[in-house]
Amino acid sequence: MTRLAALFSWLPTRERLSIVPPFVWLILTLLIPFLIVLKISFAESIFGQPPYSQLFEYKSAVLRFSLYLESYITLFTDTIFVEAYIRSIKMAAITTLCCILIGYPMAYFIAQANPKTRNLLLLGVILPFWTSLLLRVYAWAGILRNEGLLNNFLIWLGVIDTPIELYRTDIAVYIGLVYTYLPFFILPLYTNLLKHDQRLIDAAYDLGARPIKAFITITLPLSISGVIAGAMLVFIPSVGEYVIPELLGGTNTYMIGRVMWDQYFTNSNWPMAAAIAVVMLLILLIPLVLFQINQAKQLKEQN
Repeated sequence: MTRLAALFSWLPTRERLSIVPPFVWLILTLLIPFLIVLKISFAESIFGQPPYSQLFEYKSAVLRFSLYLESYITLFTDTIFVEAYIRSIKMAAITTLCCILIGYPMAYFIAQANPKTRNLLLLGVILPFWTSLLLRVYAWAGILRNEGLLNNFLIWLGVIDTPIELYRTDIAVYIGLVYTYLPFFILPLYTNLLKHDQRLIDAAYDLGARPIKAFITITLPLSISGVIAGAMLVFIPSVGEYVIPELLGGTNTYMIGRVMWDQYFTNSNWPMAAAIAVVMLLILLIPLVLFQINQAKQLKEQN
């Protein structure tokens, strides 16, 4: 407690009090649940309620501490889990790249629009959140089926003669992921673009720069922080996605979220599922740390 008080000793009293609620909230909703999951990951899977052993056991005046590493050993030696991690990271990375390529022009266009049109465009981006994710994914399942809306429309136009196999494929999963997480990329990038000083662009035009040149040299570098923030909001939840791969993917679309679900609810192997969650969290900490380092560098350069 002394070190914690010394850490915030430079803050005024009112500002210290304003920091307490966020810290308490993070401890209750993040740190404590993580410690519980971490404890379960080092337990042994047993038949009972709960279906895992206790790390500490006091019996006959003897306190025993048992730490089981079987879940982690299996996790790194079984190719099923390793391939699930690799597939999840690959699909999340491709989804993030697609969101960048699609979302950047959309965010830029919204930021450049007049205020009335801008509000309508933002409403169009946010509107899908008014409907349940499950219903939206089911709607895509109806669109992408062989007898679904997309194939029937293409056949009616004469573009194809036979239905295209999209449903229960990786392509369907990518479509669902990009559709679901695209707003998470557009909104922070739009906020970043809206804060840019238009005088910099006007000055570039006055000096003879073409619009593309001004965009590459001014707008794009200034928007990198917004791109990184949006990419993190897309990549992190995409890695552990379960609903979209389950409803749109095939048998080969075995992402880590589905593996975790199977271990929890099908196999009742809570220690293995907890170990999967802990390792996945550690993997996701890497881009978060890189993002924080990038933010610190930018703040240092501005100062």
